Amino acid sequence: MTVTRFAPSPTGWLHIGNLRTALFNYLIARKSGGQFILRLDDTDRERSKEEFIDGIKADLEWLGLHWDRVERQSERLERYAEMAAKLRAAGRFYECFETPAELELKRKKQLNMGRPPVYDRAALKLDEAARERLRAEGRQGYWRFQLEHERIEWTDGILGELSIDAASVSDPVLIRADGQVLYTFASSVDDMDMGITDVVRGNDHVTNTATQIQIIRAMGGEPPAFAHHSLLTGAQGEALSKRLGTLSLRDLRAQGVAREALLSLLARLGSSQPVALRVSLDEIAEGFDLAQFGSAPTKFDAADLWPLTRAHIQSLPYQAAAERLAGLGVPADTAPAFWEAVRENIDRLDDLAGWWALCRDGAEPLIAPEDEGFVAEALLLLPPPPYGPQSWAEWTAAVKAATGRKGKALFMPLRKALTGRENGPDMAALMPLMQRIRALEPR
Repeated sequence: MTVTRFAPSPTGWLHIGNLRTALFNYLIARKSGGQFILRLDDTDRERSKEEFIDGIKADLEWLGLHWDRVERQSERLERYAEMAAKLRAAGRFYECFETPAELELKRKKQLNMGRPPVYDRAALKLDEAARERLRAEGRQGYWRFQLEHERIEWTDGILGELSIDAASVSDPVLIRADGQVLYTFASSVDDMDMGITDVVRGNDHVTNTATQIQIIRAMGGEPPAFAHHSLLTGAQGEALSKRLGTLSLRDLRAQGVAREALLSLLARLGSSQPVALRVSLDEIAEGFDLAQFGSAPTKFDAADLWPLTRAHIQSLPYQAAAERLAGLGVPADTAPAFWEAVRENIDRLDDLAGWWALCRDGAEPLIAPEDEGFVAEALLLLPPPPYGPQSWAEWTAAVKAATGRKGKALFMPLRKALTGRENGPDMAALMPLMQRIRALEPR
């Protein structure tokens, strides 16, 4: 069975980059009838917070990315300790004592000599007496995994054949001096134990993948199939990392972005397939294919979400908006006609409030100086509300006969006088909904 996972760290809100990873893994599982695991990488005790866990779940539920089960790394610490002991016994874990300052000095020296800044494995030369002296000095040991210096090769689901020389990579730190188990180790243990078959993540993890392949094999497991998608940039190719806080899913949802727009865009962005609105995850999964994606940085422009959101909203039946309309106070006998009149003139559902306020309370007239006389004459021919389906046609016909105006010169000034806007719904449909016309009131 295909088993995938989405493994966010609950140290902040989910953002667009997280969604891309979650969606790819979800679609792989859904398309094959497999399992999708939500795994919370919450070993960072200081930064992991329950409010972020709740937020992650709320975002995924809103998007329809339902998981088969939840796993928490904080509940698996004994298992990590067990596997760490196994790797120590196999001679693949070794204790180090260098301070960050000492490591930085080593890196600078290596760079100055034209060498790659790879850890020199000095700690392997320490005997037990030397380690005890360092501990007596107050130093706390942390643990590295000893890589086998060979080429690590795999077939990536997006990038193709990859090969990394392990000698060009520092032995990764897997357990910090304070005992915190780091991502590279915990993730390797989890992927092995949970039978993860496919992992899709950003291509900034390629080096992690190389080391995790060795770690999993050292523990007696078989690595999953890996695929690394391109990283998102801003619309101009700029780094997106500094803007991710403004691109959180909860903020986009609050702005009125439709989930269908997010899913449709992120499922195709960076692939050879065109982006088109899809209303269900089954439709999105049907055409999803990792092989269609490239390795080049992918430009993401939040503005692209709005045409898709608009298209989705305009396709909705009245029943989909009925609850929102009732909350605005639109009478039940008026709501269906109101929805049909205005839905093609809204970018998000929140825009309904403005159109209902116009119908209920009227609008400040917008009258150009050159049209003041014309509008005043036209308003003398307009009775007060209520209006019917023929009111707009009858009024404009009467104004045309009285003034001789026609076309845009006739209709635009009248629209602006009644609605205070240059654009909007068809006036024949809108006028019967208007309960107040401020232009008719004494000024």
